[in-house]
Amino acid sequence: MNEKVFRDPVHNYIPVDNPIIYDLINTKEFQRLRRIKQLGSSSFTFHGAEHSRFSHCLGVYHLARRVIGIFEKKYPDIWNPEESLLTMVTALLHDIGHGAYSHTFESLFGTDHEEFTQKIITDSETEVNAVLKRVSPDFPHQVASVINHSYPNKQVVQLISSQIDVDRMDYLLRDSYFSGVKYGEFDLSRILRVIRPLENGIAFSSDGMHAVEDYVLSRYQMYMQVYFHPASRAMEVLLKNLLKRAQELYLDHKDFFRQSSPHLVPFFENQISLDDYLSLDDGVMNTYFQTWMTASDKIDKILADLAKRYTNRKVFKSISFEEDDSEKLAVLRDLVKSVGFEPDYYTAVHNNFDLPYDVYKPDSQQSRTQIEMIQEDGTLIELSQLSDLVRTLSGTIHGDRRFYFPREMLTSGGLFADSKTNFQSYISNKRFKDPKEAGQ
Repeated sequence: MNEKVFRDPVHNYIPVDNPIIYDLINTKEFQRLRRIKQLGSSSFTFHGAEHSRFSHCLGVYHLARRVIGIFEKKYPDIWNPEESLLTMVTALLHDIGHGAYSHTFESLFGTDHEEFTQKIITDSETEVNAVLKRVSPDFPHQVASVINHSYPNKQVVQLISSQIDVDRMDYLLRDSYFSGVKYGEFDLSRILRVIRPLENGIAFSSDGMHAVEDYVLSRYQMYMQVYFHPASRAMEVLLKNLLKRAQELYLDHKDFFRQSSPHLVPFFENQISLDDYLSLDDGVMNTYFQTWMTASDKIDKILADLAKRYTNRKVFKSISFEEDDSEKLAVLRDLVKSVGFEPDYYTAVHNNFDLPYDVYKPDSQQSRTQIEMIQEDGTLIELSQLSDLVRTLSGTIHGDRRFYFPREMLTSGGLFADSKTNFQSYISNKRFKDPKEAGQ
């Protein structure tokens, strides 16, 4: 085929010269990723972060293609070129199972985007599966095995999923660019020069240690400054409480939800097919929320109010707290309830330590693949053993716990004037950190 080129703001030109890759991009399952935001509700905080899973997956494919080109040229005795297509395809499809507002949605309805990624790849009814079978009958299952880490060649697995892989390299650069921050920038060119395949994985030449160290620091900064931003988490809390309220109302108002939000009904009933899952995207969900905004009189005021708050970015405020503050939080919940807000829907505890990804901690019980540095004598040393900076990051826990509540609790006048005094007084007396203004 003639080479096709995608113009990309992060990587400039992304060339596609393999018909399998190009046909996968044109499947309906992959095109759906145009309608899924890469950073979910973070665009309410960083207004430029409107980029999609589609552009990210193209970027991951592109980086995999670049790495493979290096391996085939410089390490033909270690890298098997017969696995190059598998690596590029898996890089392209690694996120194809992400759903609308994926991580928030998953925690409420119990879905798993990695499981759905494998279903899309292996289901005989999908366009993706039909393209993959043109390579070989078992090729879809090979791709799925890389996704679930059971593929025997760990070189391929670690290029797609490890502490430093093509997925993370792209999303750090891409998320940083579209968020308008500099935290995610690192020396990609240098890392690509020092990456090397091993018999059982990948490693990096020791002379590139500072570039790898910079990458780890960039990842840490992106988590602290962007991914764990209090305002973004506030919108996640609103979204989760909104969907939780809708799910609880469904049993008594089935006709309303079947009419206003039909593609959510299978999730409310816990009977989800692959087609049901693929029918949802961010745009569909946002349309549903705007419909729910008018449900105040006929259905439920809480549902309507939460939908308005989410759609119109009426962000909850928050305070950080320590693990032993549960009794104090109970008092705050009671104060919120005393002015007419149902605490189950207008307060929340958000703990960022248990989010899907975390900073580099090689000694944790659920540590990911270590970053190995190759010394001049050929020996391997784990990165934190060489870098004081990485050792410091990997030896401490990062993040915080936050209690979210309606900003009206801090209103200076009107209905909430007395509650403001009580609420702020309690926060101050109990030595909570002052509420932070969530976003702009």
